[in-house]
Amino acid sequence: MNHTRHVPDDKTATRFRPPAVPLVVHDPFLSLWSGSDHLFDSATRHWTGVTQELVCVVRIDGKAWRLCGTRTPCGEPHGDGNLAPRQLSLEVLPTRTLYTFEAGPLRLTLTFLTPALPHDLEWLSRPLAWIILDAVSTDGGEHELLFYCDVGAEIATDAVNDDVVWGRLRAGDLDVVSISSRDQRLLARPGDYQRIDWGHAYLALPSDVDGSTHLGSRVELRRSFTASGRFPSDDDFAQPATINTSWPCMAALVSLGRVSEIPVSSRVLLAYDDVYSIEFLHRKLRPWWRRNGMDTARLLVESDSAFASIHHECVAYDTRLMRQLCERGGEDYARVAALAFRQCLGAHKLVADLDGVPLYFSKENTSNGCIATVDVTYPSSPFFLTLNPALLRAQLDPVLVYAASPRWKFPFAPHDLGIYPLANGQLYGGGETSEACQMPVEECGNMLVLVTAYCLEQDDPAYARKWWALLSRWAGYLEARGLDPENQLCTDDFAGHLAHNANLSLKAILALGCYARLADLLGHDVESVRVRRLAEDMAVRWQQMAEDGDHYRLAFDRPGTWSQKYNLVWDRLLGLDLFPPEVARRELDFYRKHQNHHGLPLDSRRTYTKFDWIFWCASITGEAEDFRALADPACAWVSAGATRVPLTDWYETVGDGRQVNLLPFHARSVVGGVFIRQLDRIRQDSSQPKPASSSARPDSSSSDLVSASPLYA
Repeated sequence: MNHTRHVPDDKTATRFRPPAVPLVVHDPFLSLWSGSDHLFDSATRHWTGVTQELVCVVRIDGKAWRLCGTRTPCGEPHGDGNLAPRQLSLEVLPTRTLYTFEAGPLRLTLTFLTPALPHDLEWLSRPLAWIILDAVSTDGGEHELLFYCDVGAEIATDAVNDDVVWGRLRAGDLDVVSISSRDQRLLARPGDYQRIDWGHAYLALPSDVDGSTHLGSRVELRRSFTASGRFPSDDDFAQPATINTSWPCMAALVSLGRVSEIPVSSRVLLAYDDVYSIEFLHRKLRPWWRRNGMDTARLLVESDSAFASIHHECVAYDTRLMRQLCERGGEDYARVAALAFRQCLGAHKLVADLDGVPLYFSKENTSNGCIATVDVTYPSSPFFLTLNPALLRAQLDPVLVYAASPRWKFPFAPHDLGIYPLANGQLYGGGETSEACQMPVEECGNMLVLVTAYCLEQDDPAYARKWWALLSRWAGYLEARGLDPENQLCTDDFAGHLAHNANLSLKAILALGCYARLADLLGHDVESVRVRRLAEDMAVRWQQMAEDGDHYRLAFDRPGTWSQKYNLVWDRLLGLDLFPPEVARRELDFYRKHQNHHGLPLDSRRTYTKFDWIFWCASITGEAEDFRALADPACAWVSAGATRVPLTDWYETVGDGRQVNLLPFHARSVVGGVFIRQLDRIRQDSSQPKPASSSARPDSSSSDLVSASPLYA
């Protein structure tokens, strides 16, 4: 296994301390994190904060060392007597998390591999991860090594007072054990702070591994392994069982033999089959990997048989992407972007519609649980425009289908499609019944910008033609109400309603510029010229209305105020050129003078900020020095912030940099916005086709679904 560092500076690696480390992060339900500096200091948790234990222990010459998980697990209040190794390093890469330890005479590397390759929908959709142990002797001798791994039943339930059942099966040459919720409440409970309580978790050992699996109490299994290096002779048959009475788990025990100076390696496969993933307009949809009839057995067998090749591909992908990230933003930025990579993907679910079209649904984690929130897709869009624009289209499609239906009666775009995992219609604000607490200018602007960015990036104006009536309706709304917005919410709804919002006005103006560009591509020449002139006039008026000396105001009627004008970045990226470069230059210079220790505040009202928007503001001029000036403090905050949860996007720029509130705004996909630095000015000439992806798999997606990712162009 290749453990070469992908960012050259070891000092950077040492000081990088993620607030939480992604271990197995696939979707909003299969999501295991470590919140400690050392992997063995605390129990692994779901992003909601609920313990979902994954424990790894090794036995070296008869002595047990705990690598992953707490020394006092649930059901075992006095600890297990395991030794603590010395953790030498941690590296978080796009598809892998690697921990290196020194445990007595051996150097061990524990790797969590999630093959979430955005350009390959087949692998992206497969809900699995490998836990890989590599070992080598450091003293010249040979040492007996056993590897133990268990996964608690909590991974398959919402709460520890739920009942579970378990079993074992043979899939090809794999030795497989499974654990499931007894009640199987399929797609029954929409909500935010919830875990899955349907489907089945699996732990599998491949045939080329010398080991065995077991089902039983985690307390008894760990004690048995620590004491003797063996499992009990029989599985536990006392089921169903309530989790917090017997603490059942799936476990694997692997012998790596006598380890010398020649490295050895072994692996365990963890997977979760939710059977049905999303309900969209009252239709239950299967995960993408199941679209052609694949079942769990095939998923496990085919995936593990491809382990060597997919492992190699993930290493190569990580190397290329980390190099590009370093070149664009520096080493600290690259590490933060790698952390955001897994979090962004892990807040989505890829499913197949009934006609086989891919649909990609976000969950608005820790803020309200909404599904397919438009103003969550908007800040995360740079990630998908960079790595696979087809995934952006797969997020836009459900919103456009819903907005075009008779159920959506408003002249503006919807905010969401419901509460995850049920995408049956908007519930936020006034829902489908009232204009109260909606985000009309916000969502109209978001949809027009996103559709335009997709069409230009993919040379696909036909996509806009399909939805032209809707896009025209939303452009008309912005033409009438976008320049000087009424008192309403924007995506930063935690800050409350605001009238005459200058940044929101920017979004409306740029969205009209986008609409004019689309009209031009579709041959609507008269409309294109008319709307372009309108947008140019609005841009001139905006500068006059927002003028405030050396910067532009928060709101047109509030002199002496300021705000982040993150929406301005699209003027450059999409080649709209509605505003003179001096506007971005003036704002950026002002920002550089008004940063706090942990970054640039969102606006002049408070000291808190939004992590994603800082990177957008840092990109408005396109200059590397400007980007580093704003991005570097935010990147440094990632390691220094006080809150140990998956990366939050709403935090204080002063003091200890803690999350603004104890619960909301972490583990969200919006951190994908840091990838905006990777977007060059999107092509204005749509006549130049992009090269096809060299890694497209003919059986995983049709040619129009696989992006020409910059990594493979």
